[in-house]
Amino acid sequence: MVCVVNAPDETARVLKDPLLLDNQLCYALYAAAHRMTKSYRPMLERMGLTYPQYLVLLVLWESDGITVSEIGRRLRLDSGTLTPVLKRLESSGFLSRSRRQSDEREVEISLTEEGRALRAEAVAVRQSVMCQLNMSEPEIQAMRADLNALIENLSTGA
Repeated sequence: MVCVVNAPDETARVLKDPLLLDNQLCYALYAAAHRMTKSYRPMLERMGLTYPQYLVLLVLWESDGITVSEIGRRLRLDSGTLTPVLKRLESSGFLSRSRRQSDEREVEISLTEEGRALRAEAVAVRQSVMCQLNMSEPEIQAMRADLNALIENLSTGA
């Protein structure tokens, strides 16, 4: 596969050194992701959650009673990564796991009352993090759209 983003002379004009750390999109995304999860950490700890557990709950608050594979698809995680997170959430009393009656090979994940109750606290967590971003909701939506396009572009090349 040949991919030409810029002509060599244009790249040289725009970037004096394309391998400088400050010129790397991958590093900016890595650092931003690290800072984002760090901003959630204190509030999630008060709720008894890790960031990956919070992501699972976000999916379940949207669609309760779905399979492990459906959660994995939404979060782009394999079952080997997801299963320990689900087990910890279950042991904390936030969800239950059961075999689907229609297909016992599938494990269905459902929120408990405690898990559903956490949703109200999560609203305040999101509001707090959004205030830290100092961005408007339309700006956040635009950035999310750009990032989703990036994820899609990188997913089709894999």
